[in-house]
Amino acid sequence: MDLRKTYRFVWRDYTLELGRQTCIMGVVNVTPDSFSDGGRFYDPHAAVAQGEKLAAEGAAVIDIGGESTRPFSDPVPIEEEIRRVVPVIEKLAQRVAVPISIDTTKAEVARRALDAGAAIINDVSALRFDPGIAELAAEFDTPLILMHMLAEPKSMQIRPRYENLIEEILTFLEAAVERAENQGVARAKIIVDPGIGFGKTIAHNLLLIKHLQAFTRLNLPILIGASRKAFIRKILKDKHAKDLRPDSPIVENGTQAATAAAILNGAHMVRVHDVANTIATVKILDALLDVQESEGIGQRAEGRGQRAGMW
Repeated sequence: MDLRKTYRFVWRDYTLELGRQTCIMGVVNVTPDSFSDGGRFYDPHAAVAQGEKLAAEGAAVIDIGGESTRPFSDPVPIEEEIRRVVPVIEKLAQRVAVPISIDTTKAEVARRALDAGAAIINDVSALRFDPGIAELAAEFDTPLILMHMLAEPKSMQIRPRYENLIEEILTFLEAAVERAENQGVARAKIIVDPGIGFGKTIAHNLLLIKHLQAFTRLNLPILIGASRKAFIRKILKDKHAKDLRPDSPIVENGTQAATAAAILNGAHMVRVHDVANTIATVKILDALLDVQESEGIGQRAEGRGQRAGMW
């Protein structure tokens, strides 16, 4: 079975090939309280500069968000979220050639972002918080990312439990995709995200990465966002130490390890904060997935179809 089928997204002036190479989505949080960078890019000028930097380093998509969805966070009012992201998107869209994604759960924010130059909607609520996002994606004929989250950011990390982790998340995503299609979104424009860190324990996150190939059942491209997440920091820290800084070198090493595992198990796109380091990881992993077994041991692998035994 081919663990990473190729998908081609063509819209506006953009083309994304997902599967032939791993697509890197670079993150820019225009928030004062992001878990990953502590508000370094809350200033619009800093955010635009960071977006340009990530694109120059090789990001295929730049993801702009104006509301932190870290555990126990509170929602941001619509007008405030618009105030944060729209000026950044307007300027950045004029300066980079890659598509810009708007990370929001609110249809009005998404509309204003699309009008400003965004070209992808990344909805971490998978249409649960504002179903109008699906209608908007259909209207603009834009790619739509649907992510699994248990409950909401305020409560998602309060004793998360599953009877069957993989099946429950698959069922959730299948229902979200169906809702999107019923509102006119073309299936060929949908990307799914199992939601690493969103209502999951350390074990849940590790099992999602380990069994990511199960999500090929959806026959849709898979996005994974493990970058700097708490499960990485908790695994790596000394038991007597305080929590590691999300942007520390050791956490970045952990991010690259988790990213590599996800790619080996079928991820088409990875959402990261450090694009430069991820480029190196992706090049090695893509080469590993592409190499023909016949080159070395006489057992021919048909393209990417022999990956299941590699991890």
